[in-house]
Amino acid sequence: MTSDIYPVVLCGGSGTRLWPMSRRLLPKQFLRLASARTMMQETVLRLRDAAAPIMVCNDEHRFLVSEQLRDIDVTPAGLLLEPAARNTAPAVAAAALMAADRNPAAILFVLPSDHVIRDRDEFLAAAGHAVPLAAQGRLVTFGIRPNAPETGYGYIEMGSVVGRGPAREVARFVEKPDGVTAAAYFASARYLWNSGMFVFSARRFLDELHEHRADISDAVREAWTARSEDGSFIRLGKSAFAHCPADSVDCAVMERTRSAAVIETDMGWSDVGSWAALWDIGEKDPHGNVVRGDVALHDTRNSYVRAEHRLVSVSGLDEAIVVETSDSVLVTHRRNAQEVKELVARLDGAKRSEHVSHRCVYRPWGYYESIDAGSGFQVKRIMVKPGEALSLQLHHRRAEHWVVVSGVARVTCGEKSFDLHANQSTYIPIGARHRLENLREEPLFIIEIQSGEYLGEDDIVRFEDRYSRHRQED
Repeated sequence: MTSDIYPVVLCGGSGTRLWPMSRRLLPKQFLRLASARTMMQETVLRLRDAAAPIMVCNDEHRFLVSEQLRDIDVTPAGLLLEPAARNTAPAVAAAALMAADRNPAAILFVLPSDHVIRDRDEFLAAAGHAVPLAAQGRLVTFGIRPNAPETGYGYIEMGSVVGRGPAREVARFVEKPDGVTAAAYFASARYLWNSGMFVFSARRFLDELHEHRADISDAVREAWTARSEDGSFIRLGKSAFAHCPADSVDCAVMERTRSAAVIETDMGWSDVGSWAALWDIGEKDPHGNVVRGDVALHDTRNSYVRAEHRLVSVSGLDEAIVVETSDSVLVTHRRNAQEVKELVARLDGAKRSEHVSHRCVYRPWGYYESIDAGSGFQVKRIMVKPGEALSLQLHHRRAEHWVVVSGVARVTCGEKSFDLHANQSTYIPIGARHRLENLREEPLFIIEIQSGEYLGEDDIVRFEDRYSRHRQED
């Protein structure tokens, strides 16, 4: 692939159908669900021979993206931060403006970060057909030959052949159909699943967007002009982007343009939209079961069972989904896998937190894990990575007691700074400025006991922070 090709990796999405693993602060694209790497990492590595990727994500996931890229030794061309979720058309437009500024001949390869593709060679072969078409002004997408009458995917109806290659004109895009319609599409040779991946010239996409959705085009251009840079992070102008209409690439451009083309491919694609999809692509035992973790089965068939923290035993079930995490367990039938999102909506309506974050919450300096909580107290296990530090901060409504489990903690409390070793402790009074640092080469683990009338994460007044975070993010 040439240096003119810029992968654009879209890292938005909440993955509610994959609860309880996928949650708002740690959605499915950042999880190791289908391999030893996260789906975002696998997406980036598929185009490792192209230019450095442009990553588009929301602000609260920026450190996750940055950390996971470091883990695979990838330096992005830029980390574009969306101030608000506005669907894929504004996100891709911002990436197109960035790429076109750097290279007028830039060709974008737009990739959702939460898909599984098992045949990279076929993926690259399809890309090889798409790039010349994009250079000629076509807006190319990829269609997947259906293997079932799936109602969870959009469809593309193919038209006439384009040139001498495998591409076809796009006759129309079709939203997710009902069962009868999906069966008719499956029986026909004209319909493909819509993969949501695109290849087109950055300038051509911007021209098409301006022609068909000038309101989106103008708002994104204004947000791009008002951008600010914070290290590797590029923050789009907040006010302009907030007023940008929300729409998808499909609806804003691909359904309206006269230059859309589709390439049929069989690359082992799945959008991993539900636990049933993970069962579909998983390696099965002789009874058709897919298991992950410490699992014991008896008289169980065609099921997906995942244990994250403890032994999970299942007996006498067929076509079941059982997923265990530290604070939640999901049990459902495979045919109801799409309805998990309704459970998440009910949790949200009940003002619960299990759909928002796991007990283990990742931060740029490490992570914290909730161990216990009750009236007026909370206990956390905190890990600080070597060379990292929490912000210099204070709390108005809680005090903290720190006990070092392993490593050496550099503690700032008021005007004093001192080191604590394993089995040593200190007390942080309400209103005291304090900071926790790890200056050593091994991880630091402490137990933090909070006490007070209010223990919310937003009770933080931050004075110094090396990660340029806002008040509520520590």
